[in-house]
Amino acid sequence: MRRSIRSIKRQMLALFLGLIILIMGLIFALNSGFLEQYYVSNKLTEMTDMYQLIDDLLESDKLDNEAALNSIWRKAGRNNLSINVVDRVANSVLYTEQEEKGPLFTRLFGYIIGENQKQGSMLESSDMYAVYKQKLDSGSEYLELFGVTTNGCLLIIQSQLESIRDSAAIANRFLLYVGGVTLILGAVFVWFFSRKITDPILELAQLSRRMANLDFDAKYTRGGDNEIGVLGESFNTMSRKLEETISELKRANNQLQKDIEQKEKIENMRSEFLGNVSHELKTPIALIQGYAEGLKEGVNEDPESREFYCDVIMDEADKMNQMVKNLLVLNQLEFGSEELEVTRFDVVKLIQGVLASCEILIQQAEASVDFVADDTVYVWADEFKTEQVFRNYLTNAIHHVGKERRIEIRVMHKEDNVRVSVFNSGNPIPEEDLGKLWDKFYKVDKAHTREYGGNGIGLSIVKAIMESFHQDYGVNNFDNGVEFWFELDAKEWEANDWESKE
Repeated sequence: MRRSIRSIKRQMLALFLGLIILIMGLIFALNSGFLEQYYVSNKLTEMTDMYQLIDDLLESDKLDNEAALNSIWRKAGRNNLSINVVDRVANSVLYTEQEEKGPLFTRLFGYIIGENQKQGSMLESSDMYAVYKQKLDSGSEYLELFGVTTNGCLLIIQSQLESIRDSAAIANRFLLYVGGVTLILGAVFVWFFSRKITDPILELAQLSRRMANLDFDAKYTRGGDNEIGVLGESFNTMSRKLEETISELKRANNQLQKDIEQKEKIENMRSEFLGNVSHELKTPIALIQGYAEGLKEGVNEDPESREFYCDVIMDEADKMNQMVKNLLVLNQLEFGSEELEVTRFDVVKLIQGVLASCEILIQQAEASVDFVADDTVYVWADEFKTEQVFRNYLTNAIHHVGKERRIEIRVMHKEDNVRVSVFNSGNPIPEEDLGKLWDKFYKVDKAHTREYGGNGIGLSIVKAIMESFHQDYGVNNFDNGVEFWFELDAKEWEANDWESKE
């Protein structure tokens, strides 16, 4: 169910219009209900002030002074007051704005005889005067102050009330017009002003939706130094922090995935390793056990048989010992626990030394060895590990020499490297086996490998050593044999330069 959205723009407009209407209503109510009261109250003050002024002038005998008369006349005109002052002793009119015996004098006479007091309602009184609200036969309403001055003069002050009602009606009509214009202009103003508030808020809402969809290119661009601008900058900061956090999480997740894959790979390698080791050790252990039991039970009592049994046991034990040594070497190489001792040495001299040590094996295989190289070829590498690589290649060639009984060793310059190759006559390696030669315990011809005591680890050691050298190695098939090769660095530089190359 979709949640209904109430527009802030409409809410602000409704609030403003409601406020204007409320204010106008209050003003109408005040004009209609309280303006007359306020006017009457104010008029009472003006009339009592005028009474006090006239009383003071009469007491000081200044009423006939022209300046005093002008002061009364101006104040009366300003406050819309009609005044009549009569000296009751002399029975003469001291001051009037009308004819001496006009309507105002008649009203004064009515108060003297007490007739007017009965018709009107008293609003205020004192010892010297009283104020009445009167409605005449004409329908007009008046405020009238009837009083006696300190020196005994009679006076009446009159003010019409119709003017205030007309003023209130005019004010209300004017307010209606002004209120209508104010509502229209205010609505337009509020509409445009609200856009200044709502548009940035809508942009922030859109920004938050894009951030929720991991779109961190979304940025608040309106700026501003108000609260919304600060909120927008906070959104931008949050977007940047979220992007950084998610990137870190992705990197951590990728690393975790790699660690899991590496752990699985190691576990698979461990399982495979244990399986291969178990398989490789099964045969020699069985042979040793069988021949040892034969010796114990005296299957053959003659010395030659016992010597044969002992030779088999010793040979199998030697194979097991050699395999364990090779596995330890391979493990150290694969996990980088052995440090390289890089030196500059003569690889030709190294090969000659290995050939001399393998002379008996070469003779037993009835093989001929051709060694093609310069007198001296210097390379940069770990001399001991280089000897391991060449010795594995050479022994492999001796065991697979084939009918031609030919082995060819070459040392060739190749730009800044030197390539050492060992070729042996015989059958080529099947194409499907070429990529697996470097795997641990892999044997192309298992029967033949078992015959000469191989365990499928030698080429794996070669692979590990050459990768630690950061040099190339490989195997090539020919119609009449197989060539294994590796390369060594022959560039003229110092040993520390070689270490920095790593």
